[in-house]
Amino acid sequence: MRGPTSLQGRLSLWLTLGAVLLWAVAAAWTAVHLRHEMDEVFDSALEEAGQRLLPLAVRDIIGREEDDSPDQGVATLREHDEYFTYVVRDAEGLVLLRSHRADLGVFPPFSGMGFADTATHRVYSDAALRGTITISVAEPLAHRWDVAREALIGLALPLTLIVPASLFGVWAAVRAAMAPIRRFRAGIEARGGGDLSPIPAEGLPSEFQPNARAVNLLLDRLRRALEAERSFTANSAHELRTPVAGALAQVQRLIVEAPDEDTRSRARQVEAALQRLARLSEKLMQLARAEGGRLQAETPVDIAGVLRMVVADMGREDGNRIELALPNVTIMAAIDPDAFAILARNLIENALRHGAQDAPVQVSLSADGVLRVINAGPIIPPEQLARLSRPFERGITDAQGSGLGLAIVAAIAIGSGSRLELISPATGRADGFEAKFATNRIETR
Repeated sequence: MRGPTSLQGRLSLWLTLGAVLLWAVAAAWTAVHLRHEMDEVFDSALEEAGQRLLPLAVRDIIGREEDDSPDQGVATLREHDEYFTYVVRDAEGLVLLRSHRADLGVFPPFSGMGFADTATHRVYSDAALRGTITISVAEPLAHRWDVAREALIGLALPLTLIVPASLFGVWAAVRAAMAPIRRFRAGIEARGGGDLSPIPAEGLPSEFQPNARAVNLLLDRLRRALEAERSFTANSAHELRTPVAGALAQVQRLIVEAPDEDTRSRARQVEAALQRLARLSEKLMQLARAEGGRLQAETPVDIAGVLRMVVADMGREDGNRIELALPNVTIMAAIDPDAFAILARNLIENALRHGAQDAPVQVSLSADGVLRVINAGPIIPPEQLARLSRPFERGITDAQGSGLGLAIVAAIAIGSGSRLELISPATGRADGFEAKFATNRIETR
């Protein structure tokens, strides 16, 4: 049997077990001490009874008529439980007086004043008139055991209530004391690439304060490193745009003014390389923005309208290969419209570029805010499918591309709190590729 793995569970368990153990030891010591005190009380009562009865018995015996029977039992007024029984005897052991339920076999021969034990009774003996008249008072040991058992039961019964109550009390106290630690843990779990702000550490126990400082210091270092990386990527891509555009313009002019076909062919190769560099710089800026956070809109936006504009813009370049299906309702979502447009464009570009060129690309948006982009093509193995959302990861394809499109989409999905799922073969088909982006739709009245 495994114990609890959480600190709260361990503290609750061990504190409760320790308290129960201490209570058990205290109860056992109390029981032993109580039994000793009870024996003293019973012995005192037994001795008191003997000393009270002996003068009365002597007076009764002396006042008898000579022809009276020597063994006389004392009549009782009503039936009752008789815990003490007694016999009065002379020096020869002849019974002169006894209680009405006295069993003579219980009383041992008089051997002196004081207490004596038999197998079943505790006996107190005393004597008067120089030992000529003796009295023995007996109490059943079973009576003492019964009283002791009832006292122990009365002592143990509260423990059956105290133990579960203490378990709950210890659990509640430990849980309340662990509340700052749980809040700190939740703060760590909530942090991601889009939120590397310090985690509040108010109320943490002093033992956890060094951990909190170390975690916040690590988050600060990570934030500064990521900001530096994103800033470098964005600035580099931005700074490349102007010289690349200038170089591309010069190359295009060179193509027009080239004196021969060989020069024009070389210039076209340079133009293609510069166009790839321009597209790469654009993708790098999109990736830097996607990883930079702030992808959730302050007010809900209609993503169906955004998707319609993106498809209309791309349809001018790719003819009629895009098949768009939109619901007849407004779909409001808390995602930045520019980020959603970048996401949709990258998914559609990926499908147009890497899908079967003779098959359409199906773009659909469901009423619950799920965007699906499906293209025909060969099945992508699962191990390769899992790597496609990494930067610069490209599948087995001859099509030109930077390997950043799905990485940008994945970064936007993480930053906006949405879900991205890559599926191959596509849902309901034997082949193809499907990108499924699910955002949280906001109901509007």
